[in-house]
Amino acid sequence: MNAPERVLLSGIRAAIVDLDGTMLHTAPDFHVAINRMRSELGLQPLDIETITHFVGKGTENLMRRVLGVDYGVDDVEKHFPQALASYQKHYLAINGDHSAIYEGVREGLDLLAKKGVRLACVTNKPIAFALPLLEKTGLHKYFEIVYGGDSLSKKKPDPYPLLKVCEDFGLQPHQVVAIGDSSNDAQAARAAGCRVLNVPYGYNHGESIHNVDSDGIVATLLDAANLISP
Repeated sequence: MNAPERVLLSGIRAAIVDLDGTMLHTAPDFHVAINRMRSELGLQPLDIETITHFVGKGTENLMRRVLGVDYGVDDVEKHFPQALASYQKHYLAINGDHSAIYEGVREGLDLLAKKGVRLACVTNKPIAFALPLLEKTGLHKYFEIVYGGDSLSKKKPDPYPLLKVCEDFGLQPHQVVAIGDSSNDAQAARAAGCRVLNVPYGYNHGESIHNVDSDGIVATLLDAANLISP
């Protein structure tokens, strides 16, 4: 079903918030690091719109999609180790330099904390990238738990990271809402038995968020916080 525009969620004790495309506009960081990597491999730069469509399913998938613009499957795997190492080097060097916090994020996190809603950040970004980025933007202080795409044995859209947060908090899935910008978040939440809200301004692999099965679409994280009550 298509997501409704507005829904009130009660009985929510914790929120699991995505990072890229939900709290932070990080596509410009991806753009810089990926094109520096591509230059090292002798490849032409990609535009930011193309790169944005590849974001969301972890670094390994991102690198394979980026290489797939130029290579077939076998050659993608051949160049993958060099590309990954180069990208990681360049991304760590500029992590957060070109990113921006979306409107309403700090206010939304403040309101959720004020309401007593516990907060976790679950992202498919590697934890070595996620933690410095959260620290640099001043967002880390809001979260009791941060899991990256390589923190656990599985990543979104698998429900396991969300179920692990529920276990960590000692809560049932129906007491937890996931907030994200993509089908990854919605699919993981649905499979885990959590509620889910989506923001419309993120990446979602270049597809409309209005076609994602969720409990509602919210304009900002602050709007999400206003719909959530313990």
